Amino acid sequence: MDQKYESLFTPWKIRDVEIKNRIVLCPMGGTSLFGWFELTGCKFDKEAANFFLERAKNNVGLIIPGIAPLRDTFWGKWLWQNPKMFQDLKEFMDEIHKTGAKLFIQLTAGMGRSWAITDLIAPMHKNKFTRAILKPVLDTSHELASPSPLPSRWDPEITTPEMTREQIHEIIEAFAKTAKLCMDAGVDGVEVHAVHEGYLLDQFTMEWTNHRTDEYGGSFENRYRFPVEVVKAIKAACGENFPVSLRYSVQSKVKDFRYGALPGEAYEEKGRCMEESEKAAKYLQDAGYDMLNADNGTYDSWYWAHPPMYMPQNCNLEDVAHIKKFVDIPVVCAGRMEPEAGAQAVAEGRIDGVGIARQFLADPQWITKLLEDRLEDIRPCICCHAGCFNFSSSKGHANTQDLSDTMHLARCAINPPTMQTGKYYIAPAKKTKKIAVIGGGIGGMEAAIVCAKRGHKVTLYEKSDKLGGVFIAAAAPSFKEKDRELIAWYRREITKHPIEVKLNTEVKDVAALGADEVIVATGSNANRIPVPGIAHGIQAVDFLLGKHQAGENVVIIGGGLTGCEIAYELYLQGKKPTIVEMMDDLIVTKGVCLANTSFLRDFFKTNQVPVHLETKLTQVHEDGVTVTDKEGNTFKIDADTVILSTGYRSAPVAQKAKHVHLVGDCSKVGNLRSVIWQAWDVAMKL
Repeated sequence: MDQKYESLFTPWKIRDVEIKNRIVLCPMGGTSLFGWFELTGCKFDKEAANFFLERAKNNVGLIIPGIAPLRDTFWGKWLWQNPKMFQDLKEFMDEIHKTGAKLFIQLTAGMGRSWAITDLIAPMHKNKFTRAILKPVLDTSHELASPSPLPSRWDPEITTPEMTREQIHEIIEAFAKTAKLCMDAGVDGVEVHAVHEGYLLDQFTMEWTNHRTDEYGGSFENRYRFPVEVVKAIKAACGENFPVSLRYSVQSKVKDFRYGALPGEAYEEKGRCMEESEKAAKYLQDAGYDMLNADNGTYDSWYWAHPPMYMPQNCNLEDVAHIKKFVDIPVVCAGRMEPEAGAQAVAEGRIDGVGIARQFLADPQWITKLLEDRLEDIRPCICCHAGCFNFSSSKGHANTQDLSDTMHLARCAINPPTMQTGKYYIAPAKKTKKIAVIGGGIGGMEAAIVCAKRGHKVTLYEKSDKLGGVFIAAAAPSFKEKDRELIAWYRREITKHPIEVKLNTEVKDVAALGADEVIVATGSNANRIPVPGIAHGIQAVDFLLGKHQAGENVVIIGGGLTGCEIAYELYLQGKKPTIVEMMDDLIVTKGVCLANTSFLRDFFKTNQVPVHLETKLTQVHEDGVTVTDKEGNTFKIDADTVILSTGYRSAPVAQKAKHVHLVGDCSKVGNLRSVIWQAWDVAMKL
């Protein structure tokens, strides 16, 4: 192991519990040991248990599973009323402790206005009749209950109901009862969720969202009373020495409802500012909390707690290191933390633990690989949220995520077996076959690797001189360093298996390959829209590959994810981008997390990047474009360069047949998750 990581592998204590190293597997929605969104009611989740056990065997120090609602989302049963679940937990804890890891259970009071109500559920909640019918199964008013009537983060047409004092006391009691059952099951501690990320307890602490006039609102002490009474109740039930961590946001980074503050921006804080946080951290410590598991943000500035690739690495470190000066308890920092920066911060005493989450989804063995000096073998998390948390939202829509995704979070776009080992696994082939894979993009490489692992003889054909396909263009922007690392990882991974790679080889006749099975992964081509003067525009992929340079003033036609990322990159380069989009919002595609899309929307809004929504391109000129808005007004936008980001169409070199299988965009244009998961779907059947 490189000496610069040495401090990560030193022991530390939370109360009297010793943790063997400084790496904390932070909580992620969908990884609760008590299930996540179970229609049958919560029960011990064996898939999550296996997930954590594998990571425990790969040298993680402290594990904190994802939130466990104190009350089941469906049917309303309290966790403490399920003794069988805690018996299963006890057996699991025995296995965890054999690895030397420790585990805290995270318990949540709820989400309040941050509850990600879906497009399916929102209309039912808005109607009193359907809300009443739904209540015995899913009590939306309970899930949305907040300190005060507030606009829902996901659907501003919904005003959240005010939580009653009786409900508050019931939750406090449930914290104590559930924590005691966890302690008796051998759990090393609990984490209270959360004065963090704009969840329910956080909403109580902020003047901005707490307008109560009873003992839970008004003064600083009253606003923080709820989380204080929670920890006191837990300590009363479990004893002073039982560790209680608090998930904590140092600053809210919020300018208004649904509008966050960007890194480095001067703004007026609506939520918890640093001055209040200095006082609050000490106050919460003195109340009984034994650790702060910290970052920044709320759901209104979600990109601080769920950083996409646009956010700086280690984005919360300075704020978390600052707050440590005001407490005596351990402080963990999360948020795109890189091992080297984390190790240095620990060595300097600026933080006590390094919180890392989604990297554990992408590669369960990454700590082991770091210890063995195999950093190049670590499959990097690319911060896409496409598999783990693709709660998407746009104008007029709440959470558009499919129900099947909502019920199965914490999967991984680039590592399909994560949290779905019953569906994706490597099984030896019953018969060794000669398999030809046409197309050396991500889908082709993934299919080739899976087939080779299963024992097939694989030949990979790529018409260009390098592997990577269209993802090379996607990884080109300056902020896509992790995407570029992923391409490099794939190229190395290919060399570890008996895969024959033929570059500069275009396949036109699949029958001539003499293969038993052919996998076609030839991707897609850019749409060419029938507009006068379209030849004056340049395709997005050609711009990203550096085939064309952009001038000072650039119009991007298409406000989907690619178009917005190009506009963001151009702004970072000092250019002046303008976006033209036919839809009523930017990035309306399902499956793109709100943490990612809200950063880009907030960035363009804050930096006054011109965005023309519900506007249609009618002509491209050498010096700009003519467009027509929704009122029928036609006008010209001057530009030095016009970039066309208007989608793609599938381009298979052969059609699906008995022994010909299509993978990725050549089958149906999607995203990296759909490409990689489909590669496994096909390769596992051959």
